[in-house]
Amino acid sequence: MNFSILVCDDSTVARKQVIRCLQQCINADIQQATNGAQAIELLKTNRFDLLCLDLTMPEVDGVGVLEYIKTNKVECFVLVISADIQEKMKLRVAKLGAIDFINKPIGKTRMNGVLHKFGIH
Repeated sequence: MNFSILVCDDSTVARKQVIRCLQQCINADIQQATNGAQAIELLKTNRFDLLCLDLTMPEVDGVGVLEYIKTNKVECFVLVISADIQEKMKLRVAKLGAIDFINKPIGKTRMNGVLHKFGIH
């Protein structure tokens, strides 16, 4: 069984970049969500091992998705990939269960490091 990943970002370019990076690092089944509401719907009906999550999105933002995951005890690693690099936000997402926070744009070396750090490979 392959590792299952959901990439959630409202930017098509950002999603493609994250997916390309992931494909260079890990053999996985990858699905996409264009906003937090769509991610939540996919989390309700699918099991994902990893969620790569942007913070600033329409409808439901990344914090809303993290709150849903925590409230509903969804078992899934969450890696926040965002341009919102405020220390306050990093602390908030960590308290909500994110395993790490990566600044955009993401590179293969950084992605590989985070995946290996958490035993995802």
